[in-house]
Amino acid sequence: MHDNFLQLIWGLGLMAAGIGVLFRVEQVMPRLVQFSQFAAAQWFIRFCFYLIAAVLIGGGARKVLAFVRSRSGQSDK
Repeated sequence: MHDNFLQLIWGLGLMAAGIGVLFRVEQVMPRLVQFSQFAAAQWFIRFCFYLIAAVLIGGGARKVLAFVRSRSGQSDK
């Protein structure tokens, strides 16, 4: 039970981090493009940030769903 609750907290943290990355991308990209090395790869960098956000949100949602399913399975018994 205690381990499942920690997994829920971890899943919520992952989801929060992914949502934070989504909001932060638009603030960081203009500053990154100022560097000449990153200007040419701006779309690739943006894609990578969004991919990281999707992986974080997806992994967090997977942990939260696993917690919800384990709780519903325990209540049926």
